[in-house]
Amino acid sequence: MTFLKYAGSILLVLLVLVLMLIGILSVTRTHTVEQVISDGDEGGPPHVRDPLFAKTIELHTGTHIDEGNFVDILLNGEGTYPPLWNDIASAKSTITVQMYFSEPGAVADTMAHRLMERARAGVRVLVLLDAFGSGPLKKEWIEQLEAAGVEVAWLRPLRWYTLHQASQRSHARVVVVDGQIGYTGGFGLADYWLGDGHSDGQWRETSVKFGGPTVAALQAAFAAGWAEATGELLTGDMFFPWPALGKRGDVNAGLMHTMPGIGSTAAERFLSLSLAGARKTLYIANSYFVPDDNLKRLLIAAVQRGVDVRVITAGRKGDVKTTWYAGRAMYDELLEGGVRIYEYQPSMMHAKTMVVDSYWSTVGSMNFDNRSISFNNESNIVVLNEGFGQRMDGIFFDDLKYSKEIILEEFRKRPLKEKLLSWGAERLSRLL
Repeated sequence: MTFLKYAGSILLVLLVLVLMLIGILSVTRTHTVEQVISDGDEGGPPHVRDPLFAKTIELHTGTHIDEGNFVDILLNGEGTYPPLWNDIASAKSTITVQMYFSEPGAVADTMAHRLMERARAGVRVLVLLDAFGSGPLKKEWIEQLEAAGVEVAWLRPLRWYTLHQASQRSHARVVVVDGQIGYTGGFGLADYWLGDGHSDGQWRETSVKFGGPTVAALQAAFAAGWAEATGELLTGDMFFPWPALGKRGDVNAGLMHTMPGIGSTAAERFLSLSLAGARKTLYIANSYFVPDDNLKRLLIAAVQRGVDVRVITAGRKGDVKTTWYAGRAMYDELLEGGVRIYEYQPSMMHAKTMVVDSYWSTVGSMNFDNRSISFNNESNIVVLNEGFGQRMDGIFFDDLKYSKEIILEEFRKRPLKEKLLSWGAERLSRLL
């Protein structure tokens, strides 16, 4: 009997250890794509101006690129919230809102006021909030929305029996008005998104407003989250009006909606193909820049084939110091490989953009880190258009005026304390 108890205790300990190992591995998985190959094609993988590139993106990521869109770039709070409030106020039938980060303040209160007014006017208003990112919202804020007729749902609530999903967050930002006007980007419901992005405490952000066939894809991204949270799958003319699928501009664009997964994800395939498709310029602005070894190799490989590769990321005013230190652990290798890195100085750099060869662009919620690539739902608009790409180039170079370039020789002289913090943060990079 004693032997059986002893054996049972050993088995229990082994079971606990196995479960712990499974848990650790589930929250530390990383990317799998080491290189992008194109056997038999001397020119290598399709470059972004090759007609095959858009089809390759669609095949590997599920992102369909449609003709006939308009896409407006919105900079910072002062360029984002005024048109957003106006479009919400004009809604006639539906408003769908999905937010990752929200907290009490003027922005959240303005959103509530606008949504409640429309709900009382008979518009069906649906709000989907990530249970982790929007947790700071007060119960009273939710109750006033529901009292006005707004339907509110929480995505992936944190409970003991959902701990295995705790690391998988919906980082997407979605606003769709009448199924015809869409907004996405990095903005949220917090007051530090207000302002011009050039003053301390006023975050630097890039988002987009767009119309045309691609809005339906953004609505479908919302519908997927709403179905997960409520069991209700949205279809039909009310949310996907047929006229909205018509052409409203001359921009080729698509909506990349990425999901967590085991193994290779659409997000990493998208980034890998985009980096491999660069031939002249590759400009990345990203708040949380922590590339893994595979992405570092692709960035350096782009430099080696003559591409001007530059990155703007958050500086000392970044909001997550662990991520900043982890990203800095990558600088040595990238700088040695010819990648030029800049840190934004006036405020937190929160934009998530990339423009390749002044032609292929993306704006959205996806960060250049393992969390966005492996664990999060993300929403990014992708654009194949010369004029849009040139505007994105101009915004990038304007941000360079407010950024400090990291010089390798100077960087290596940073204090030992900072080197140790970077080393420690790098050990956590798969979680960031």
